[in-house]
Amino acid sequence: MRGFGAEELLNCYARGVFPMAEGRDDPRIYLLDPDERGIIPLDGFHASRSLKKTVRQDVFQVTVDHDFAAVVAGCATPASGREETWINDGIIRLYGDLHTAGYAHSVECWSGDDLVGGLYGVSLGAAFFGESMFSRRRDASKVALVHLIARLKAGGYSLLDTQFTTEHLQSFGAQTISRSDYRAKLADALIFEADFNTLPDEITGDQALQSITQTS
Repeated sequence: MRGFGAEELLNCYARGVFPMAEGRDDPRIYLLDPDERGIIPLDGFHASRSLKKTVRQDVFQVTVDHDFAAVVAGCATPASGREETWINDGIIRLYGDLHTAGYAHSVECWSGDDLVGGLYGVSLGAAFFGESMFSRRRDASKVALVHLIARLKAGGYSLLDTQFTTEHLQSFGAQTISRSDYRAKLADALIFEADFNTLPDEITGDQALQSITQTS
């Protein structure tokens, strides 16, 4: 996409459109506007008892925006059960530019000096567009998601877009809504300005769960 940069990408999100590539080695980028969209209602987020226990135990050190590029690279790397990814070099460049501009954020899970999981997405108004997540250790991406939810609720967000609804995301309360319903929610969210950095860059699992509970 010649001439397509960070500003154009933000405009796409504001219209309810998002980019994907066919595969890691395909240089083309396509814009998608599906008939149905996946969202996780922030007040309807569900974490299992076992996941809450893992979060409270602080099995991983969780950081925010500590190594955005490494998280995107982790999401772009094929893994067992995900032999192909939609993140190509153009996608990596675009989201790197958004991160530099302050619109794209990552949540990282560390075991010592090793990045073992995380997620990244785009913040615009009071909407957060979740892009991708990965795990190299059991439950790492799930812990990152719990910390993301805590941050979004504390920061005044009203929409968490997951693009599609998977069985994995449904276990957290994800729902499928129509394109028209999604656009209405998006329009409402873009009226307000949420703050991704209301919480400190590093909080404990207990603090994350308390933030989710207190703002419910």
